[in-house]
Amino acid sequence: MKHLLILGAATVLLAAPVHADPGKWTDEPVRIVVTFPPGGTSDLIARVLAQYFESEYGQKAVVDNRPGAGGTVAADYVAEQAPDGTTLILGNNAPFTIAPTQFDNLPYDPMGDFTHIAYLGASTPALFVQPASGITTLDDYIAQAKGDGITYGSSGVGSITHILGKAVDIELGIEQIHVPYQGSAPAIQDFRAGVLEAYYDMVALNGDLITEGATQPIALAAPERSSAFPDIPTFRELGHDIVIENWTGLSGPAGMDPEMVKTINETVGAIMQLEPVIERLAQFGVAHTPMSSEEFTTFVEGTISTWEPLIKAANVNG
Repeated sequence: MKHLLILGAATVLLAAPVHADPGKWTDEPVRIVVTFPPGGTSDLIARVLAQYFESEYGQKAVVDNRPGAGGTVAADYVAEQAPDGTTLILGNNAPFTIAPTQFDNLPYDPMGDFTHIAYLGASTPALFVQPASGITTLDDYIAQAKGDGITYGSSGVGSITHILGKAVDIELGIEQIHVPYQGSAPAIQDFRAGVLEAYYDMVALNGDLITEGATQPIALAAPERSSAFPDIPTFRELGHDIVIENWTGLSGPAGMDPEMVKTINETVGAIMQLEPVIERLAQFGVAHTPMSSEEFTTFVEGTISTWEPLIKAANVNG
């Protein structure tokens, strides 16, 4: 996906769009629809945005969790709403990057039915196992999977953590048993209860569990090690070229007024530069990259084609 980021940087140099000033864009409360249940990274980011929309600009906002079907339930709902800025979606790979390849009859067009407003950032997932399992390395994990077998949890069928699990199967030549959940929080709950042997999830979201010794991280699906958790090796340095990152962004229904879109984009950009927000998002492993609405739209479209072969290779079907 590096070529997408380079393209975005080039666009910044070549174009100097006129932006609206940040601020309130509607007198009505805004719903930020989240594709997962409360407790996951997307939910936490949405709540940070909602908090600062109101405290900084007086724009009332609430979080509306609508999980299900790999994020398509939430996306389909938002696509059908009026383009008046009162309904937005905290989007990610699931409904916009993965679903177009995963589902044959997607009820919405990921590009034509949405206004892609603002890019927020990306976070990285990792493989975690039970500390009492005796598994401390990726080689240990492979041996267990090829021996007695191993069961892992993900945040749902077609989610980034499911795609990662299937990519690991293919790359490592193993066959894990997949248990899909509706979001990260219930998967972690079952893991802590001993129901699951392993799970894939965003590394930053599991910081407390790592510190407590309640989970054992095995490998990170990032280009390089995390500065927050430098002891976790990457799949790549262990000899397996597995790099999968989960992006997040804010989108709305198609047909939104361009000036409103610019206002929201500038408001998000201003909020993402606040020091408390930077620090809070760093806890989730998310670093903001500024993009105009046009650049973000190009980015989303590019991820669909970039991820398509990976999803097909993983054989993740809706």
